[in-house]
Amino acid sequence: FVNHFEKKVDDIRSSFAKSNDTAGPAHTALPCALTSFSPLSPDEISRLVTAGRPTTCPLDPIPSSLLQTISGDLLPYLTSLINSSLTAGYVPSVFKRARVAPLLKKPTLDPSHVNNYRPVSLLSFLSKTLECAVLGQLSCYLSQNDLLDPNQSGFKTGHSTETALLCVTEALRTAKANSLSSALILLDLSAAFDTVNHQILLSKLSELGISGAAHAWIASYLTGRSYQVAWRESVSAPRALTTGVPQGSVLGPLLFSLYTKSLGSVISSHGLSYHCYADDTQLIFSFPPSDNQAANRISACLADISVWMTDHHLKLNLGKTELLFLPGKFHDLAITVDNSLVSSSQSAKNLGVILDNTLSFSTNIKAVTRSCRFMLYNIRRVRPCLTQEATQVLIQALVIS
Repeated sequence: FVNHFEKKVDDIRSSFAKSNDTAGPAHTALPCALTSFSPLSPDEISRLVTAGRPTTCPLDPIPSSLLQTISGDLLPYLTSLINSSLTAGYVPSVFKRARVAPLLKKPTLDPSHVNNYRPVSLLSFLSKTLECAVLGQLSCYLSQNDLLDPNQSGFKTGHSTETALLCVTEALRTAKANSLSSALILLDLSAAFDTVNHQILLSKLSELGISGAAHAWIASYLTGRSYQVAWRESVSAPRALTTGVPQGSVLGPLLFSLYTKSLGSVISSHGLSYHCYADDTQLIFSFPPSDNQAANRISACLADISVWMTDHHLKLNLGKTELLFLPGKFHDLAITVDNSLVSSSQSAKNLGVILDNTLSFSTNIKAVTRSCRFMLYNIRRVRPCLTQEATQVLIQALVIS
């Protein structure tokens, strides 16, 4: 597993220019700045510790639930530890270790092939508590100064996959009501979080006005990280992480969205609209059915996106990028980018929901009912062995959800 995960990232990194670590010219300084993170009061530290999900990582010395229970007695030490890190701009090395658990991408895939697994980082409870302390102040600074991408639904209060899906489907419905054809392109990135270039990311943060001890803290957070892969009873030797933001971390998703923020201007320059959720980017282009240049405009946009991705050490996987064409009835719309063909299909899965080219949602409804029926069948088989309360929990978790 560890060899597979490492080779996958190395193969992607080898295709990038080694000299490009800034990804574009420097921008002018902003009037706002975040030069340091403020120390937190003991009450604020207590709320962070007790509010966190008590997920226990193998790297934790004691169960997280026990730590939350006795946090009142440890509060002076926890406060000193977290505030010392914030003010010094330094993350303790013990907080930069991860235990990676291979997770099967889909239950239908063959579990005997390592290619069918993705790495999920398990981090110590206190390290995630420290990240929460930084996340609150960093998010507040970005929101107050309007530095977040308005078309990004990930990691923002009041936003979710639901708001992202509503934004996209409403744009498609509006175009359809105005007798316009639409193309929905769902971009696919290969190991996106794992190939983030630290120097480019730190340069992006400087452009956003993050400097001083705050910038030093994030630089310390990114560098010197290591991980071990655990499988059943075996644990690999530690491996160094020289790129990427940890999946499963608190700060990683926000840092990734800041890393990719400038992609929006590339898309908009071609007249396409977009919406993002983490590394899922959805492009929307609506046009009159008589427009014969639609395919060329989409191809030009995807070509520029591919160049932007390469400059930012991200790999656009055109083989898995999906294209949904929504006219009055199904037609073929083929897009060619970098000698790769992106063909239109009658349906595409977007953030867990299957969209079809008529926006009827019939394909998604069939998939959901089929899944519910399968779950009900399995629960019925073991129903005689279950109490009513246990059955209710299963129904709510597996069927109603």
